[in-house]
Order: sequence, then C-alpha cells, then structure tokens
Amino acid sequence: MQRNRYQTVWCTYTLVSLGALTAINLILSRFLAINIGGFGRIQLGSIARIMAGLWFGPLAGGLCGLVSDLLGCLIQGYAVNPLITFAAILWGVIPALFFPEGICSRNSVSRKSGILRLCAGTIIACLVCTLLITTAGLVLFNGLNLYTILPTRATQTLLQIPVYCVLVSLLYYSPVTSQIRQILYIQMERRKTPAM
Repeated sequence: MQRNRYQTVWCTYTLVSLGALTAINLILSRFLAINIGGFGRIQLGSIARIMAGLWFGPLAGGLCGLVSDLLGCLIQGYAVNPLITFAAILWGVIPALFFPEGICSRNSVSRKSGILRLCAGTIIACLVCTLLITTAGLVLFNGLNLYTILPTRATQTLLQIPVYCVLVSLLYYSPVTSQIRQILYIQMERRKTPAM
C-alpha cells in the first residue's frame, strides 16, 4: 500500500492530534520560553509544528503553525504579523518536505539517512523561519533596527539548531511514530474498503 508522500490522512485522529500539538506549541512557545533580550527568545514550541508536518504531512504541519500563531497572538494580545505567521506555517512545512518518505510510506530509509534528512530540514527551517522571515517581520512591521536585533536573533538560531535537531530525531524515531503510523494505516484501509 503506497500513498502520495505529501498527502495528509484527514480523520478524527489527525484533527485531535493536530489540536494537541497546537496546544503543546502554545505552552512551549508562549509560557515556557526564555527571553534572551533584543527580541530573541529560546523556546521549543516549533518542535510541535515540525512533528505535525512529519507525522501528518506538510499541509497539516502548516495548519498547526497557522492556528498556533493566531491563537498565540490572541492569548498574548499581539497584532498578527503576517511574516511571522508565514514563518510559523513554514515551520510545519519545510522539515516534512525534506523527509521524502511520508509516515505511511512502506519505503523506508536507513536510520542514519533519515536522521540526516530530518536535521537538514530542521536546519533549513531554523535559518529561513527564525533568522530570515521572523527577523524581517520584526524589522518591517515593528520598526526595529535590523543591526540591533540581528546578533540576538543569530544567537537564538545557533542555540536552537542543535537542540531542535536532536529532539526532532528522537521524537521521529520514537514509539509514538510507530503508533501514529499504525493508526493512519488503519484509517487508510477503512477508506479503501467499500461500504456495504
């Protein structure tokens, strides 16, 4: 049984899981973040967006990023910054695109190759989302000076990259992924079976 590698299996389980990952993102990024000054903060919330994309497909990861950013703005009373919201969406999309074997694919890659792909996608997401797009959003929409905030943003990115790579790899190669894979296989089989 093969499926399009970027297809999302939309079912109740997927929607509930995305809701849980969105809640985890909000807790980790809004309430358990460490501010490092200069509009930089260390947080692990984007891990939930990345895992949403890896477990359920890029579309689901992007949806998790969108909803979590909009709810986060609502909770903290911020105006929505379109570039930062776009970066939140990309957090769930980019790593999933770098890992070509979807969770429901029978084609498996070696663990070493898989970890390298997961890390490559995570590093690109960190650089694009945190260092480029979010920084541009802070400069263009909040009127901040690029040269003032860039050192802090670069430090934040450099601190996040190794932590994110390790956590994403550990989570993807954990028993949780196997359980999600089994549930999604069952859902796909049910859809293929004609109703009587």
